[in-house]
Amino acid sequence: MSTGRLAKWQILLTEFDIIYVTRTTMKAQALADHLPENSVDEEYEPLRTYFPDEEVMHIDEAEQVEKPSWKLFFDGAANMKGVGIGAVLISETGHHYPVTTQLHFYCTNNMAQYEACILGLRLGVDMGVPEVLVLGDLDLLVHQIQREWETWDLKLIPYRKCLHDLCQ
Repeated sequence: MSTGRLAKWQILLTEFDIIYVTRTTMKAQALADHLPENSVDEEYEPLRTYFPDEEVMHIDEAEQVEKPSWKLFFDGAANMKGVGIGAVLISETGHHYPVTTQLHFYCTNNMAQYEACILGLRLGVDMGVPEVLVLGDLDLLVHQIQREWETWDLKLIPYRKCLHDLCQ
C-alpha cells in the first residue's frame, strides 16, 4: 500500500478512536535462504563448539584489601515526558540513601547525567561523607571530571566546573 493511501486511512480511522501502527517486518528472504541450506533431517548433527571456560564450575571472588568506602550510583534521562534524575549513596555498612527529582527545565541526556551526579555528591556533602567512589554509566562524564577529556559543549562547562568544586 502506498504511503499516501496509508495516511488517508489513518486520518479516517482517527474518527473512530482507532490508532493504526505500522508493523516492523523481518527480512523473509534471509529466512528463506537459511532454511534450505540448514535443513534438519536424519543426518543432522548439532554444531559442536568448544568454549574455553565451559568446565569452570566456580569462580572465587578476590578479597578486597582496601577499606570499604561510600559509593555513589547516579543516572539521569531526558525524554518527551520530562527529565528525571536520581542517585543512591551507599554507606560503608551497606545502608542506602536514595534521592530522586524531576527537573523542570530543558536539558540534554548528558546534562541530566551531570545533574544526577551533582545531586548525589551534594547529598554526600550534606551527610558529611569524607570520601566517595562515584559510579555512573556515562564514560564521557567520568573522563571530563578527571580532566582526561575536554568539554567543548558550552552547556556542559558549568557542570564540569561545579563537579570539580564539589570534588575538592
